Amino acid sequence: MIPVMTSWTDATTAAPQLADAVRARFEAHGLGLLATLRSDGFPRISGIEPLFALDELWLGMMAGSLKARDLHRDPRCALHNATVDKDVHDGDVKITGRAVAATGAVRERYQTAWREHRGMDVPEPFELFHLDVTELASIRPNVDHLVIESWRVGRGLRVVNRR
Repeated sequence: MIPVMTSWTDATTAAPQLADAVRARFEAHGLGLLATLRSDGFPRISGIEPLFALDELWLGMMAGSLKARDLHRDPRCALHNATVDKDVHDGDVKITGRAVAATGAVRERYQTAWREHRGMDVPEPFELFHLDVTELASIRPNVDHLVIESWRVGRGLRVVNRR
């Protein structure tokens, strides 16, 4: 069964605090790890610089890259923030969804947003996708336990404290 998906804007409306925390973790370093599915069905992990702009979550990458080929073949993916310390003091976040190829006017809008955000033109040629979200998750340490927050389309927000 294919899960129902929603736009980044809809996810932020449904779980605003969690979505803000997820976005903040990605924007703290500007890097993420993208999990895609290779043609043989095994996972592939690739570095990526996600961009939150124009009420969407964008995944831009080199044209013809393996991750782009993976997403054209099977759009299911997961995006995890770049972990910068083994104790994960600032927590970990992930976003699960399906990548949708962007073309035409949508692509032009992205190029404008990239230029405004990065202060330079998008390196050509490039592939562009926006992410339809199925799930958001955050795991962060607290004094003596972990706080696990997750939101899924159709299920809503859950918070678990794990010792």
